[in-house]
Amino acid sequence: MTEIPEHLRKRAEAARQKAEDAKATDDPTKGGAAGGGDAPAASEADSKIPAHLLERSKAAKAAKAAGAPEAEVSGGAVVTAGAATALATAGAPPAATGPAGHTQRLLTVVKSGSIQDVKSTPVDKVHVWPHLLAVEFVAALAMTAFTLVFSIFVNAPLLELANVNETPNPSKAPWYFLGLQELLTMFHPMVAGVTIPGMGIFLLILAPYMDKNPSIKPEERKFAVSIFTVFLMFWAVLVIMGSFFRGPGFNFVAPWTGGLFFEL
Repeated sequence: MTEIPEHLRKRAEAARQKAEDAKATDDPTKGGAAGGGDAPAASEADSKIPAHLLERSKAAKAAKAAGAPEAEVSGGAVVTAGAATALATAGAPPAATGPAGHTQRLLTVVKSGSIQDVKSTPVDKVHVWPHLLAVEFVAALAMTAFTLVFSIFVNAPLLELANVNETPNPSKAPWYFLGLQELLTMFHPMVAGVTIPGMGIFLLILAPYMDKNPSIKPEERKFAVSIFTVFLMFWAVLVIMGSFFRGPGFNFVAPWTGGLFFEL
């Protein structure tokens, strides 16, 4: 059974209550306006019946009560008793009743959009398989192919055994630590090794709490994109400087004049 929306049910109950009040006002046995009672007649806004039809109906009822076959109403129109009865009941609710004496009425004809939402709600969650694992598998295949092709054209021979009595010059850390080694040439070890990296990590931890924008569009995530860009460029510049612009003694040299002191 179809469930009736709450706002339509309340509207139907209000309309039924208004019809019952109008019927009680017009009933002579309940002291309404037609029976000479003191209850005021229903207004045009409440009954939804034009004023001239109400006047014509009242005149027809009075003529019928007096035994006259016809009655002349305002405007010179003459109606019979049967027509007056039809006019009087034109705006009344239907007389058919359903179970328990409830009046069955047509609620209204509405568009589907006011009852049900036909638009699908976008979600930001997908299944791990196949959406995530398929993409990761393709990415792994691409990186494997790139590594294979790169190893064909670039030689990576093993160096000689390390000599404990001789320190290589320049002595560089692996590329992923060269940014930190570059900071050590500019600041005190406490600042370069603890303060600056700690501040960067702490800022990255606070970033999700400062930017709560749920959008996944890059053009709407200016704060997150800016934070990531600053962090990435800061560390990339330090790694590039330590890799290609530091020579013997870890001094600053130009690679196009002093040579390239960097091994893959």
